[in-house]
Amino acid sequence: MIAFLFPGQGSQFAGFLHTLGGATPHARIAETIEEASDVLHIDVLNLDHADALSSTVSVQISLLVAGVATVRALHDEGIVPDVAAGLSVGAYGAAVACGAISFDDALKLLHLRAQLMQRAYPQGYGMLAVSGLSERELDAAIANAHTPAAYIANLNAPRQIVVAGADADLDRVRERALKAGARKAERLAVSVPSHCVLLDDAARELTEAANKIAFRAPSIPYISNRGARPLRQADAIRIDLATNLRYPVRWHDSTIVLGELGAQVFVEMPPGRTLTQLAEDALPGIAKVAVEQTSITSAAALIRARGGCQTK
Repeated sequence: MIAFLFPGQGSQFAGFLHTLGGATPHARIAETIEEASDVLHIDVLNLDHADALSSTVSVQISLLVAGVATVRALHDEGIVPDVAAGLSVGAYGAAVACGAISFDDALKLLHLRAQLMQRAYPQGYGMLAVSGLSERELDAAIANAHTPAAYIANLNAPRQIVVAGADADLDRVRERALKAGARKAERLAVSVPSHCVLLDDAARELTEAANKIAFRAPSIPYISNRGARPLRQADAIRIDLATNLRYPVRWHDSTIVLGELGAQVFVEMPPGRTLTQLAEDALPGIAKVAVEQTSITSAAALIRARGGCQTK
Protein backbone atom coordinates (compact mmCIF):
# COMPACT_ATOMS: atom_id res chain seq x y z
CA MET A 1 0.00 0.00 0.00
CA ILE A 2 1.35 3.41 -1.01
CA ALA A 3 0.63 6.56 1.01
CA PHE A 4 1.11 9.93 -0.66
CA LEU A 5 2.08 12.73 1.76
CA PHE A 6 1.78 16.44 0.98
CA PRO A 7 3.86 18.95 3.00
CA GLY A 8 2.73 22.23 4.50
CA GLN A 9 4.16 25.73 4.71
CA GLY A 10 7.76 25.95 5.81
CA SER A 11 8.93 23.29 3.35
CA GLN A 12 9.22 25.76 0.46
CA PHE A 13 12.47 27.24 -0.84
CA ALA A 14 13.26 29.75 -3.56
CA GLY A 15 13.03 28.19 -7.01
CA PHE A 16 11.45 24.91 -5.95
CA LEU A 17 8.85 24.92 -8.73
CA HIS A 18 11.62 25.33 -11.26
CA THR A 19 13.41 22.21 -9.98
CA LEU A 20 10.42 19.85 -10.03
CA GLY A 21 11.33 16.64 -11.79
CA GLY A 22 15.06 17.29 -11.72
CA ALA A 23 17.19 18.22 -14.72
CA THR A 24 14.71 16.74 -17.20
CA PRO A 25 11.21 17.71 -16.02
CA HIS A 26 8.31 15.40 -16.80
CA ALA A 27 5.81 16.70 -19.37
CA ARG A 28 2.96 16.45 -16.87
CA ILE A 29 4.72 18.91 -14.57
CA ALA A 30 4.82 21.62 -17.21
CA GLU A 31 1.19 20.89 -18.16
CA THR A 32 0.04 21.21 -14.55
CA ILE A 33 1.88 24.50 -14.02
CA GLU A 34 0.34 25.86 -17.22
CA GLU A 35 -3.13 24.72 -16.15
CA ALA A 36 -2.80 26.39 -12.76
CA SER A 37 -1.60 29.60 -14.40
CA ASP A 38 -4.67 29.59 -16.67
CA VAL A 39 -7.09 28.97 -13.79
CA LEU A 40 -5.65 31.72 -11.58
CA HIS A 41 -4.75 34.12 -14.43
CA ILE A 42 -1.17 34.46 -13.21
CA ASP A 43 2.20 32.98 -14.12
CA VAL A 44 2.59 30.39 -11.36
CA LEU A 45 6.32 30.11 -12.03
CA ASN A 46 6.72 33.64 -10.68
CA LEU A 47 5.44 32.51 -7.27
CA ASP A 48 8.53 30.62 -6.11
CA HIS A 49 10.98 33.53 -6.23
CA ALA A 50 12.41 34.52 -2.85
CA ASP A 51 10.49 37.79 -2.62
CA ALA A 52 7.22 36.19 -3.71
CA LEU A 53 7.51 33.47 -1.07
CA SER A 54 7.22 36.09 1.67
CA SER A 55 3.49 35.94 0.87
CA THR A 56 1.45 33.03 2.21
CA VAL A 57 -0.64 33.24 -0.97
CA SER A 58 2.36 32.43 -3.15
CA VAL A 59 3.54 29.69 -0.82
CA GLN A 60 0.21 27.90 -0.57
CA ILE A 61 -0.52 27.97 -4.30
CA SER A 62 3.01 26.82 -5.14
CA LEU A 63 2.78 23.88 -2.74
CA LEU A 64 -0.52 22.70 -4.21
CA VAL A 65 0.78 22.96 -7.77
CA ALA A 66 3.98 21.09 -6.88
CA GLY A 67 2.05 18.29 -5.22
CA VAL A 68 -0.52 17.78 -7.96
CA ALA A 69 2.09 18.02 -10.72
CA THR A 70 4.11 15.28 -9.04
CA VAL A 71 1.05 13.09 -8.47
CA ARG A 72 0.18 13.29 -12.16
CA ALA A 73 3.73 12.57 -13.28
CA LEU A 74 4.01 9.56 -10.97
CA HIS A 75 0.65 8.30 -12.24
CA ASP A 76 2.04 8.29 -15.77
CA GLU A 77 4.88 6.12 -14.45
CA GLY A 78 2.41 3.64 -12.96
CA ILE A 79 2.63 4.85 -9.34
CA VAL A 80 -0.70 5.74 -7.71
CA PRO A 81 -1.62 6.12 -4.03
CA ASP A 82 -3.82 3.87 -1.92
CA VAL A 83 -4.28 6.58 0.73
CA ALA A 84 -3.44 10.30 0.90
CA ALA A 85 -2.68 12.76 3.69
CA GLY A 86 -1.51 16.35 3.75
CA LEU A 87 -0.30 18.65 6.50
CA SER A 88 -2.30 21.90 6.59
CA VAL A 89 -2.27 23.34 3.06
CA GLY A 90 -1.00 19.93 1.96
CA ALA A 91 -4.50 18.60 2.62
CA TYR A 92 -5.64 20.26 -0.61
CA GLY A 93 -3.17 18.22 -2.65
CA ALA A 94 -4.28 15.09 -0.80
CA ALA A 95 -7.93 15.85 -1.60
CA VAL A 96 -7.09 16.21 -5.30
CA ALA A 97 -5.06 12.99 -5.25
CA CYS A 98 -7.97 11.03 -3.80
CA GLY A 99 -10.45 12.48 -6.30
CA ALA A 100 -12.57 14.39 -3.79
CA ILE A 101 -12.16 17.75 -5.53
CA SER A 102 -10.97 18.84 -8.97
CA PHE A 103 -7.62 20.55 -9.30
CA ASP A 104 -9.28 23.69 -10.67
CA ASP A 105 -11.68 23.95 -7.72
CA ALA A 106 -8.92 23.18 -5.23
CA LEU A 107 -6.83 26.01 -6.69
CA LYS A 108 -9.70 28.48 -6.39
CA LEU A 109 -10.62 27.45 -2.85
CA LEU A 110 -7.01 27.45 -1.72
CA HIS A 111 -6.40 30.85 -3.29
CA LEU A 112 -9.28 32.21 -1.21
CA ARG A 113 -7.96 30.45 1.92
CA ALA A 114 -4.54 32.04 1.51
CA GLN A 115 -6.00 35.47 0.80
CA LEU A 116 -8.22 35.30 3.88
CA MET A 117 -5.27 34.33 6.05
CA GLN A 118 -3.03 37.07 4.69
CA ARG A 119 -5.78 39.69 4.90
CA ALA A 120 -6.47 38.82 8.54
CA TYR A 121 -2.80 38.98 9.59
CA PRO A 122 -0.67 40.78 6.98
CA GLN A 123 2.25 41.15 9.39
CA GLY A 124 3.38 40.65 12.97
CA TYR A 125 2.37 36.98 13.24
CA GLY A 126 3.85 33.58 12.47
CA MET A 127 4.73 30.16 13.84
CA LEU A 128 7.37 28.70 16.18
CA ALA A 129 8.59 25.08 16.09
CA VAL A 130 9.52 23.66 19.50
CA SER A 131 11.44 20.40 19.90
CA GLY A 132 11.96 18.50 23.13
CA LEU A 133 8.79 19.28 25.08
CA SER A 134 5.55 17.31 25.31
CA GLU A 135 2.19 18.92 24.57
CA ARG A 136 1.52 19.25 28.29
CA GLU A 137 4.93 20.80 28.97
CA LEU A 138 4.55 23.26 26.11
CA ASP A 139 1.05 24.19 27.28
CA ALA A 140 2.60 25.06 30.64
CA ALA A 141 5.36 27.12 29.00
CA ILE A 142 2.74 29.09 27.04
CA ALA A 143 0.74 29.69 30.21
CA ASN A 144 3.86 30.81 32.10
CA ALA A 145 4.73 33.22 29.29
CA HIS A 146 1.40 35.03 29.85
CA THR A 147 0.83 35.33 26.12
CA PRO A 148 -2.58 36.58 24.94
CA ALA A 149 -2.02 35.37 21.36
CA ALA A 150 -0.05 32.10 21.25
CA TYR A 151 -1.61 28.69 20.63
CA ILE A 152 -0.53 25.12 19.96
CA ALA A 153 -1.09 24.61 16.24
CA ASN A 154 0.66 21.49 14.86
CA LEU A 155 1.46 18.31 16.74
CA ASN A 156 4.03 16.89 14.33
CA ALA A 157 5.56 14.42 16.77
CA PRO A 158 5.18 13.74 20.51
CA ARG A 159 7.98 16.23 21.18
CA GLN A 160 7.93 18.34 18.04
CA ILE A 161 5.13 20.87 18.27
CA VAL A 162 4.40 24.14 16.49
CA VAL A 163 2.96 27.23 18.16
CA ALA A 164 1.10 29.98 16.28
CA GLY A 165 0.64 33.57 17.35
CA ALA A 166 1.88 37.15 17.42
CA ASP A 167 5.61 37.78 17.04
CA ALA A 168 6.08 39.22 20.53
CA ASP A 169 4.17 36.38 22.14
CA LEU A 170 6.15 33.77 20.20
CA ASP A 171 9.35 35.38 21.44
CA ARG A 172 8.15 34.95 25.03
CA VAL A 173 7.08 31.35 24.40
CA ARG A 174 10.47 30.60 22.88
CA GLU A 175 12.23 31.93 25.97
CA ARG A 176 9.99 29.95 28.34
CA ALA A 177 10.23 26.77 26.28
CA LEU A 178 14.03 26.81 26.27
CA LYS A 179 14.07 27.40 30.01
CA ALA A 180 11.69 24.45 30.40
CA GLY A 181 14.15 22.15 28.60
CA ALA A 182 13.30 22.42 24.92
CA ARG A 183 16.18 21.40 22.64
CA LYS A 184 15.21 23.92 19.97
CA ALA A 185 12.65 26.66 19.42
CA GLU A 186 12.85 28.19 15.96
CA ARG A 187 10.62 30.40 13.85
CA LEU A 188 9.24 28.82 10.69
CA ALA A 189 9.03 30.43 7.26
CA VAL A 190 5.31 31.02 7.76
CA SER A 191 3.89 34.54 7.84
CA VAL A 192 0.47 33.84 9.37
CA PRO A 193 -0.80 32.23 12.62
CA SER A 194 -2.26 29.01 11.21
CA HIS A 195 -4.36 26.40 13.01
CA CYS A 196 -5.71 28.39 15.91
CA VAL A 197 -8.70 30.45 17.01
CA LEU A 198 -7.20 33.58 15.44
CA LEU A 199 -8.48 32.28 12.09
CA ASP A 200 -12.03 31.59 13.23
CA ASP A 201 -13.58 34.27 11.00
CA ALA A 202 -11.54 33.13 7.99
CA ALA A 203 -12.72 29.54 8.51
CA ARG A 204 -16.36 30.63 8.50
CA GLU A 205 -15.94 32.54 5.23
CA LEU A 206 -14.01 29.68 3.66
CA THR A 207 -16.75 27.24 4.68
CA GLU A 208 -19.33 29.35 2.86
CA ALA A 209 -17.22 29.20 -0.29
CA ALA A 210 -16.58 25.46 0.05
CA ASN A 211 -20.32 24.81 0.25
CA LYS A 212 -20.63 26.11 -3.33
CA ILE A 213 -18.01 23.71 -4.72
CA ALA A 214 -18.66 20.18 -5.93
CA PHE A 215 -17.03 17.49 -3.81
CA ARG A 216 -17.09 13.76 -4.51
CA ALA A 217 -16.58 10.67 -2.40
CA PRO A 218 -12.84 9.90 -2.53
CA SER A 219 -11.57 6.93 -4.51
CA ILE A 220 -9.09 6.20 -1.70
CA PRO A 221 -9.09 7.18 1.99
CA TYR A 222 -8.21 10.79 2.87
CA ILE A 223 -6.73 11.34 6.33
CA SER A 224 -8.24 14.34 8.08
CA ASN A 225 -6.19 17.12 9.66
CA ARG A 226 -8.46 17.77 12.63
CA GLY A 227 -9.25 14.24 13.70
CA ALA A 228 -6.45 12.24 12.08
CA ARG A 229 -9.00 9.72 10.84
CA PRO A 230 -9.74 8.26 7.39
CA LEU A 231 -12.54 10.15 5.66
CA ARG A 232 -14.56 8.50 2.90
CA GLN A 233 -17.46 10.92 2.41
CA ALA A 234 -17.47 14.05 0.26
CA ASP A 235 -18.99 16.37 2.87
CA ALA A 236 -16.54 15.24 5.55
CA ILE A 237 -13.60 16.20 3.31
CA ARG A 238 -15.28 19.50 2.43
CA ILE A 239 -15.52 20.39 6.12
CA ASP A 240 -11.94 19.32 6.83
CA LEU A 241 -10.51 21.45 4.02
CA ALA A 242 -12.61 24.48 4.93
CA THR A 243 -11.85 24.42 8.64
CA ASN A 244 -8.36 22.98 9.01
CA LEU A 245 -6.85 26.48 9.11
CA ARG A 246 -8.76 27.04 12.38
CA TYR A 247 -7.89 23.84 14.30
CA PRO A 248 -4.64 22.17 15.37
CA VAL A 249 -3.17 19.59 13.00
CA ARG A 250 -2.55 16.24 14.66
CA TRP A 251 0.02 15.08 12.14
CA HIS A 252 1.73 12.50 14.33
CA ASP A 253 -1.62 10.78 14.87
CA SER A 254 -2.21 10.86 11.10
CA THR A 255 1.13 9.14 10.53
CA ILE A 256 0.23 6.39 13.00
CA VAL A 257 -3.15 5.92 11.31
CA LEU A 258 -1.45 5.49 7.93
CA GLY A 259 0.63 2.70 9.43
CA GLU A 260 -2.48 1.09 10.95
CA LEU A 261 -4.18 1.15 7.55
CA GLY A 262 -1.31 -0.90 6.16
CA ALA A 263 0.80 1.66 4.30
CA GLN A 264 4.07 0.03 3.21
CA VAL A 265 5.70 3.00 1.49
CA PHE A 266 5.33 6.69 2.37
CA VAL A 267 5.93 8.95 -0.64
CA GLU A 268 6.40 12.65 0.11
CA MET A 269 5.54 15.16 -2.58
CA PRO A 270 8.03 18.02 -3.07
CA PRO A 271 9.41 20.22 -1.70
CA GLY A 272 11.49 18.86 1.15
CA ARG A 273 11.50 15.69 3.21
CA THR A 274 10.05 16.83 6.56
CA LEU A 275 7.12 14.41 6.53
CA THR A 276 9.19 11.36 5.67
CA GLN A 277 11.66 12.30 8.40
CA LEU A 278 8.80 12.54 10.90
CA ALA A 279 7.53 9.19 9.68
CA GLU A 280 10.97 7.65 10.15
CA ASP A 281 10.82 8.54 13.83
CA ALA A 282 7.22 7.35 14.25
CA LEU A 283 7.31 4.22 12.05
CA PRO A 284 10.95 3.24 11.41
CA GLY A 285 10.04 -0.06 9.74
CA ILE A 286 8.09 1.51 6.87
CA ALA A 287 9.83 2.52 3.63
CA LYS A 288 9.94 6.24 2.76
CA VAL A 289 10.65 8.12 -0.45
CA ALA A 290 10.86 11.92 -0.73
CA VAL A 291 10.38 12.99 -4.35
CA GLU A 292 12.81 15.89 -4.01
CA GLN A 293 14.82 17.33 -6.88
CA THR A 294 15.00 14.03 -8.75
CA SER A 295 13.57 12.73 -11.98
CA ILE A 296 10.10 11.24 -11.82
CA THR A 297 11.28 8.02 -13.45
CA SER A 298 14.00 7.66 -10.80
CA ALA A 299 11.50 8.34 -8.03
CA ALA A 300 9.09 5.77 -9.48
CA ALA A 301 11.84 3.15 -9.65
CA LEU A 302 12.80 3.86 -6.05
CA ILE A 303 9.19 3.53 -4.90
CA ARG A 304 8.94 0.15 -6.61
CA ALA A 305 12.19 -0.96 -4.99
CA ARG A 306 11.05 -0.01 -1.48
CA GLY A 307 8.94 -2.70 0.09
CA GLY A 308 7.60 -4.39 -3.04
CA CYS A 309 4.62 -2.06 -3.38
CA GLN A 310 2.15 -2.49 -6.20
CA THR A 311 1.61 -0.13 -9.11
CA LYS A 312 -1.62 0.33 -11.00
